Amino acid sequence: MFYEAKFKMSEERFRELKDELVFLQTVREKEVAQQIKEARSFGDLTENSEYDEAKTEQGKLYSKIAEIKNLVENAEIVKVTEKTDSVSIGSRVTVLDLELGEEDVYEIVGSQEADPILGRISDDSPFGKGLMERKKGDTIEIDAPAGILKFKILNID
Repeated sequence: MFYEAKFKMSEERFRELKDELVFLQTVREKEVAQQIKEARSFGDLTENSEYDEAKTEQGKLYSKIAEIKNLVENAEIVKVTEKTDSVSIGSRVTVLDLELGEEDVYEIVGSQEADPILGRISDDSPFGKGLMERKKGDTIEIDAPAGILKFKILNID
């Protein structure tokens, strides 16, 4: 049995991907086709670096189109739930690192929207999985490469 992975994302991210796909399939594809046409006009294709570059760009474009099509076709739109007392996608969670004594705030998002530098943690990551469905006051342990990390959930918005 063949299993298609689902990609969790917000409605906003889904629209962004669809818009990008339309742009790549229309505007960008025409631009690359024009580059190839111009490069062909330079003559001998065996020693034509412009042609090689344009064909490489076309390959990258088609690869990107296929990647985005897969994301769109297998998207699972996640609705941000109303405020609850447990962590879910869309929650902003304030945690206390029990070892370092530092507070941090993270937003739980689908895998396609994760950006740890901006504090956007995927629900599929070890940290995100550890937070899901937990409540304010809970202490969680995350098995990380550096060892077991302990956090206390201070607040859920």
